[in-house]
Amino acid sequence: MSANPHRMPTLFLGHGNPMNAIEQNQFHLRWQRLGQQLPRPKVVLCISAHWETRGVHVTASEQPQTIHDFYGFPKALFSVEYPAKGDPELAHRVADLLPAHKVGLDFERGLDHGAWSVLLAIYAKADVPVVQLSLDTGQSAAFHYALARQLAPLREEGVLILGSGNIVHNLRRFSYDDQTPFDWAVEFDEVVKSKLASHDHEPLIDYGSLGQHAPLAIPTAEHYLPLMYALAVQDETERPQFFNNVVLSSISMTSVLIGA
Repeated sequence: MSANPHRMPTLFLGHGNPMNAIEQNQFHLRWQRLGQQLPRPKVVLCISAHWETRGVHVTASEQPQTIHDFYGFPKALFSVEYPAKGDPELAHRVADLLPAHKVGLDFERGLDHGAWSVLLAIYAKADVPVVQLSLDTGQSAAFHYALARQLAPLREEGVLILGSGNIVHNLRRFSYDDQTPFDWAVEFDEVVKSKLASHDHEPLIDYGSLGQHAPLAIPTAEHYLPLMYALAVQDETERPQFFNNVVLSSISMTSVLIGA
């Protein structure tokens, strides 16, 4: 348990295939249970792999649109709308907490599938406001970790900080026909979980130090970086809970709940 009973937990979710949003599979059903398990937040601050920017930006609209940022999927997925409200007050609060980053307030950007595909299961009624924080993918994991640490006060203010990506994410190696996990993907996922369990953040920040499989597991950083936002706000007394511990071919669905 968190030392502060009023502190919101924090999450990193392996979101995987966008179809997880509408398929009643093990991942979707586990996200649904999260909605029943978690204390109700005032607002969700989501850091998704699918909003890459130069500089740091935050959504600031009253009613963000649902972005269908994919192709080749069934019409049913493109028909999904997630009409959660935004929270301009939180957007300004994030900017105030990050003065050195000159955070841009984006009044046009909606919610990408990294956000709504999981929130559709967790908060199906779309009755919790959602704000997204972008990923400046020109920066290192150390940059993101340090930035995220400055957001820690939000946990005391009823904000659920949610990172959405995948610990292992190599689409070039992914096989739809045979989703048997690659040994290297399983091994890397286990190394990361071991470091998370022991609160050993430094090698997770310097993820290239995690062994020979790191370049295969993280060929590009955008799906890994949201993990930094859950780690950085973790109290030393909080132990992670792992779920959706599944590797599909070259993608890990492993997810982490901290502080609950």
